[in-house]
Amino acid sequence: MPTTVSASSLTSPLRLTFPTISQVNGKACNLTIVSMSWAKNGFPSLRTSRFRVSCAAKPQTVEKVCDIVRKQLALPAETELTPESKFSALGADSLDTVEIVMSLEEEFGINVEEESSENITTVQEAADLIEKLVQSKA
Repeated sequence: MPTTVSASSLTSPLRLTFPTISQVNGKACNLTIVSMSWAKNGFPSLRTSRFRVSCAAKPQTVEKVCDIVRKQLALPAETELTPESKFSALGADSLDTVEIVMSLEEEFGINVEEESSENITTVQEAADLIEKLVQSKA
């Protein structure tokens, strides 16, 4: 893993950063940055920051999700849907989102828990969840 060491001058605190990446099936999913610095008072400080990096779903899965969203929301064919498209920005209300999730369950033969479905707000989030559930089902 790469290690970053930075010190701009002798009077500034020395900061060491050690990123670690968790992998699931060869895809980077979580990035944890551990930062250690020495403050002016001479005591070391250790901090961690955790970032969520989206596991990219297969392009076919994203395309299927786009097709289902387009059909459920009765969007015209020329409406551009990207992985970042938010359901709410496309005019979906909570009932529409439930219907989208039900259609995804039917299409992919999966069961989405209510807690997980509440966190789906974009095409990419839906596709990533589908990939995860399909892989755990196999």
